[in-house]
Amino acid sequence: MFSPLTIMIISFAVMLFFEVPIAVGLGISSLLAIIAIGDIPAFLIVSQRIMNGMTSFTLLAIPFFILAGLFMGRGGIARRLVDFANVLVGRFPGGLAYVNVLTCMLFGSISGSSAAAVSAVGGFMIPLMNKMGYNKNFNASITVTAATTGLLIPPSNAMIIYSLAAGGSVSIATIFIAGIIPGILVGLALMFVAGVISFKRKYGKGTAYPLSEALPKFLKALPALFLVIIILGGILSGLFTPTEASAIAVAYAFLLSVIIYKEVKITEIPAILLQCIITTGVVFILIGTSMATSWVLAYENIPFKITQALIGLSDNKYVIFLIINLILLAVGTFMDMTPAILIFTPIFLPVVKNLGMDPIQFGIIMVLNLSIGLCTPPVGTSLFIGCGIADTTVAKILPHITQFFIAMIVVLLVCTYVPAISMILPRLFGM
Repeated sequence: MFSPLTIMIISFAVMLFFEVPIAVGLGISSLLAIIAIGDIPAFLIVSQRIMNGMTSFTLLAIPFFILAGLFMGRGGIARRLVDFANVLVGRFPGGLAYVNVLTCMLFGSISGSSAAAVSAVGGFMIPLMNKMGYNKNFNASITVTAATTGLLIPPSNAMIIYSLAAGGSVSIATIFIAGIIPGILVGLALMFVAGVISFKRKYGKGTAYPLSEALPKFLKALPALFLVIIILGGILSGLFTPTEASAIAVAYAFLLSVIIYKEVKITEIPAILLQCIITTGVVFILIGTSMATSWVLAYENIPFKITQALIGLSDNKYVIFLIINLILLAVGTFMDMTPAILIFTPIFLPVVKNLGMDPIQFGIIMVLNLSIGLCTPPVGTSLFIGCGIADTTVAKILPHITQFFIAMIVVLLVCTYVPAISMILPRLFGM
């Protein structure tokens, strides 16, 4: 007779094989596992867990940040940020590669979405870099990897979901602040690799503006940059919570895109709202069904068993941290970020806490691990968007993107073994 956990794993794997949506697969596999436990109202437990998972006030921030990102993505923000980044770094050899990374960091921090950053920034930068003689596979590689920095630099929906999955032990405001330095480090590491490659291949300078145009370009980009100041400044000063900040972000993004920049027409707003509703619905169903999965894991005492198993492999916590990183890197290659965070946070968080790692630091490590997965086949969302924009294939891009993977993994290891990278800002602000 199979155990409830075995039934859940096998049924979930079978549904994944037949391409059943992950949210549906989580719900059904959890239901089957609870039925196998016996003498428990399975349908009642699953429905209650789904509803409880979706009724958290904190989750209101997700649709608001999604909507703000959609307005920013269509509001001409990317083009103005490209001009601003070009003023800063475009004059150096390989300048357009630096412009690409810096723009992705700025845009990603505003939109909170790697897919939006690849689409908005890549749609402009990749053709421009192609025209200036850069290899298109290199161009796609730098865009795809740089776009993930927005998942670390706040605001980030991935961090909100991690806060929920951590069971309230992690403040959204704290993990937002903790992600700033790791996100910047990833961007700098990608710039370093891009610079070395550009030097070897003699990629030229960017289309830098003369210094006389620096101030006008900065002033045009300033309203977009000001959104980050509003969000972080408001949260740090205590003026509003992250959830309230998300609503303010929508109002500001609407004002910027529709009234100031006038890039979004009033007639386009229903389509933007519909896209927001669809995206939010997918995320919320995932969150709800994952709560049912978490109930089964807790009932079967899986976190404790995994903790004991990992400790049995080695008494060195650094080795265990490395094993967890390898597992999360593997998970990221075949599972999207949201379900991976919801499923594996309850499993691994007790392990790392038992070994003395702060939940905030682990949240940064998890998001960074799974960010790398967004750039890898077979389900890397950002990778496929970048390939589509660059008109190339995954097979052609892999030899180029591997070098950027190595840079991201180096930063991942630094964040794993040097806690101060993630924790210095929260401690500085007394969080």
